[in-house]
Order: sequence, then C-alpha cells, then structure tokens
Amino acid sequence: MAEHKHGTMDIQEHEKTYHGFIKALVYAVAIVIAVLIFLAIFNS
Repeated sequence: MAEHKHGTMDIQEHEKTYHGFIKALVYAVAIVIAVLIFLAIFNS
C-alpha cells in the first residue's frame, strides 16, 4: 500500500463542490425567508 503524506492530496474538486453547496444553501435560505415574509405580509 502506498504511503500517504499529510497535506499532499489535491482537494481542488472538493473545495469547488463545497463552495457550490454553500452557495446553493444560501440561495435556498434566502428563498425560504422571502416566502415567509411574503406570507406574513399578505396574511396567508
């Protein structure tokens, strides 16, 4: 089995996926908040 040295793995794709997930999460939370405000304003 090959020896692994800490800190040598290329994590560029992992970071891109993580940043995409965080961006999608922020958009989803913004949409949920906007819907809640809309419902509060129009008393639905």
